[in-house]
Amino acid sequence: MTSFRFLHAADIHLDSPLHGLSRYDGLPVEDIRSATRAAFDNLIQYAIDERVNFVVIAGDLFDGEWRDMGTGLYFARAMGRLDQAGIPAFVLAGNHDAASTISRTVPWPPNVRQFGSRRPETHRLPELAVAVHGQSFATPAVTDNLVVAYPPAEAHAFNIGVLHTALAGRPGHATYAPCSVEDLRSRGYDYWALGHVHEFEIVGREPHIVFPGNVQGRTIRETGPKGAVLVTVVDGEIAAVARADLDVIRWMRLEVDCAGATLEEIADRVRAELGRAHGANGTGRPLVARVSLVGAMAEAGALHDRAPLLRDNVRAIAASISPDLHVEKVKVLVTQPVAEHPAALGGDIAGLIDEGASDPELIGAIKADLERFMVAADATLGPCEDGNLGEDGGPLEDGELHDDGGLRLLASQGDWPAILRTASLALRSRLTREA
Repeated sequence: MTSFRFLHAADIHLDSPLHGLSRYDGLPVEDIRSATRAAFDNLIQYAIDERVNFVVIAGDLFDGEWRDMGTGLYFARAMGRLDQAGIPAFVLAGNHDAASTISRTVPWPPNVRQFGSRRPETHRLPELAVAVHGQSFATPAVTDNLVVAYPPAEAHAFNIGVLHTALAGRPGHATYAPCSVEDLRSRGYDYWALGHVHEFEIVGREPHIVFPGNVQGRTIRETGPKGAVLVTVVDGEIAAVARADLDVIRWMRLEVDCAGATLEEIADRVRAELGRAHGANGTGRPLVARVSLVGAMAEAGALHDRAPLLRDNVRAIAASISPDLHVEKVKVLVTQPVAEHPAALGGDIAGLIDEGASDPELIGAIKADLERFMVAADATLGPCEDGNLGEDGGPLEDGELHDDGGLRLLASQGDWPAILRTASLALRSRLTREA
């Protein structure tokens, strides 16, 4: 049996419209917006340089109802480069592709072989004795188990199954095309090329069941290296499954331990952690970091109160370390040691603040007063968005009150207690300074 190599990719989300990035001063917004194309360019070049025999894209090539035909023309040109190199591409439509106008209207080069959505289809490469089986999504939300209709493995061939799925469920991803590992194994295939989950994962090795993750992280919820998987097959057996990092911008979360620090020491601790992160990068890729200040410190309230200035200072520190080190957001999550509350304020006042921070009546009153303001803000500024929420959505945590749009986001999620908890820390600090 012939030996060969193929590249397995998924969740490319070409030209994904990233909302809200302009709110964060200092971010390389245009570089981030173009990152999905740049990473896909890397994928195409990598496939050509490595002389792979074919490419498999397991869904979400495009990004929903994004209607820019320039995206389709760009993809056609990219596939044309593969065609000129003699590399076929097997493309399956995922949940985002099913809503895409582009995927239904642009004619692709002859090397692109798409899977239909009515039933599973098989594409063959006779010269390699390879059979590639898959079924595209017909609608953005497919809740049926598609695997049960996939054909059995073909004899005397290397069988690849392509599927866009979260299997039995993965945190932060909708349960589309649900199935079990046993369902996949029942087909008798040699390799399952999955998509939909944005983290690299080898689910199983008998047979290999692999999520390559997405090619480029688009938000802070998609941190770390991103790319595709290079699979080497020798005499019908998988000899290697290797990650290929293809991203052009990398997102990371960075915690700064502020335990026991004074306000004057915070900048030094931030600088040290950002410097370590930059030094450990080693890839030359720009880094975009979310910096979280954590730990218990006596001046926690004052740090919360100074959050807007702190955010600008942290960004300035990052810029002084490297022009390729950016800060997406600064989260103040420090707490005040409980034992220090009575010493900082009179017992009666401290008790009232503690009681008020969890008083249902006060929470209700704040909600009633601020909801009208939030309606007016939405009417003036548009619906509240978080440009850093990925496909999983997800709530904001305490400490984002002072971030751009943070109050609106917490209010839109109905988390009035979080607003009150953060405000109480700042109030305590102000009363202490004035006492």
